[in-house]
Amino acid sequence: MAKLTIREDNCKGCGLCVAVCPKKILQLSKTKFNKKGYNAVECTDQAACIGCAMCATMCPDVVIKVER
Repeated sequence: MAKLTIREDNCKGCGLCVAVCPKKILQLSKTKFNKKGYNAVECTDQAACIGCAMCATMCPDVVIKVER
Protein backbone atom coordinates (compact mmCIF):
# COMPACT_ATOMS: atom_id res chain seq x y z
CA MET A 1 0.00 0.00 0.00
CA ALA A 2 1.28 3.45 -0.88
CA LYS A 3 1.63 6.26 1.62
CA LEU A 4 0.73 9.77 0.52
CA THR A 5 2.16 12.70 2.50
CA ILE A 6 1.02 16.27 1.86
CA ARG A 7 2.73 19.36 3.30
CA GLU A 8 -0.50 21.32 3.58
CA ASP A 9 1.11 24.58 4.72
CA ASN A 10 2.98 24.90 1.41
CA CYS A 11 0.06 23.98 -0.85
CA LYS A 12 -1.40 26.85 -2.88
CA GLY A 13 -4.55 24.97 -3.90
CA CYS A 14 -3.94 24.98 -7.64
CA GLY A 15 -5.77 21.66 -8.09
CA LEU A 16 -3.38 20.13 -10.62
CA CYS A 17 -2.94 17.03 -8.47
CA VAL A 18 -6.69 16.66 -8.11
CA ALA A 19 -7.10 16.73 -11.89
CA VAL A 20 -4.51 14.02 -12.62
CA CYS A 21 -5.31 11.51 -9.86
CA PRO A 22 -6.56 8.35 -11.61
CA LYS A 23 -8.36 7.12 -8.47
CA LYS A 24 -9.98 10.53 -7.77
CA ILE A 25 -9.03 10.41 -4.08
CA LEU A 26 -7.64 13.95 -3.87
CA GLN A 27 -9.74 17.05 -3.32
CA LEU A 28 -9.29 20.62 -2.22
CA SER A 29 -10.43 21.01 1.36
CA LYS A 30 -13.76 22.78 1.73
CA THR A 31 -13.35 23.55 5.43
CA LYS A 32 -9.62 23.87 6.20
CA PHE A 33 -7.27 26.67 5.18
CA ASN A 34 -3.49 26.59 5.45
CA LYS A 35 -1.39 29.38 6.99
CA LYS A 36 -1.26 31.17 3.61
CA GLY A 37 -5.06 31.20 3.36
CA TYR A 38 -5.41 28.58 0.61
CA ASN A 39 -7.66 25.54 0.57
CA ALA A 40 -5.03 22.82 0.67
CA VAL A 41 -5.37 19.44 -1.00
CA GLU A 42 -6.37 16.44 1.09
CA CYS A 43 -6.62 12.71 0.49
CA THR A 44 -10.10 11.27 0.95
CA ASP A 45 -9.13 7.57 0.94
CA GLN A 46 -5.50 6.75 1.74
CA ALA A 47 -6.10 3.00 1.29
CA ALA A 48 -7.20 3.51 -2.33
CA CYS A 49 -3.91 5.18 -3.36
CA ILE A 50 -2.08 3.04 -5.93
CA GLY A 51 1.24 4.88 -5.60
CA CYS A 52 1.41 6.10 -9.20
CA ALA A 53 2.88 9.45 -8.03
CA MET A 54 1.18 11.41 -10.80
CA CYS A 55 0.04 13.92 -8.18
CA ALA A 56 3.60 14.45 -6.93
CA THR A 57 4.87 14.82 -10.49
CA MET A 58 2.28 17.49 -11.34
CA CYS A 59 2.68 19.54 -8.15
CA PRO A 60 4.58 22.75 -8.99
CA ASP A 61 5.45 23.34 -5.33
CA VAL A 62 6.57 19.78 -4.52
CA VAL A 63 4.25 19.42 -1.52
CA ILE A 64 3.26 15.80 -2.20
CA LYS A 65 5.42 12.80 -1.38
CA VAL A 66 4.45 9.26 -2.36
CA GLU A 67 6.11 6.25 -0.74
CA ARG A 68 5.56 2.66 -1.83
